[in-house]
Amino acid sequence: MTDVRIAQRTERVVVGVDTHADLHVAAALDPLGRMLGRLEVGTSTRGYAQLLKWAHAFSPTTTFGVEGTGAYGAGLARFLIDAGCEVIEINRPDRRARRGHGKSDPIDAEAAARSVLAGGPLCIAKRDHDRVGMIRTSGSHVAPRSRCEPR
Repeated sequence: MTDVRIAQRTERVVVGVDTHADLHVAAALDPLGRMLGRLEVGTSTRGYAQLLKWAHAFSPTTTFGVEGTGAYGAGLARFLIDAGCEVIEINRPDRRARRGHGKSDPIDAEAAARSVLAGGPLCIAKRDHDRVGMIRTSGSHVAPRSRCEPR
């Protein structure tokens, strides 16, 4: 686990999360876009709770930008929403845009947080508690993906 943090409390924090099957990478930014810290957590309830506690150490008012809320980030999104957090779905980074920089989970997490700060094309995270979520996870039928409207 990597935890880099500047001891600084702020009014509002945005946390971007790059999601994977076994590990999520998070980056916290203040409202001016300054890096507050990075964290890697496992994809378990324990890891999700650790991420939430870490984010709230910066500020109780935290917005999460999570990649893949209908796939690898579904469990995290569900956990954060149930905890009363604002969760915004972030589109995966454009491969062409980052071709020159290479693949980096910490950079992708930071880019997710910056997307929330910039107010780009964002949408409320998918929930698996409704019929669409049940169809999506059943495997017997592939539901069309909904499009998110710009915020």
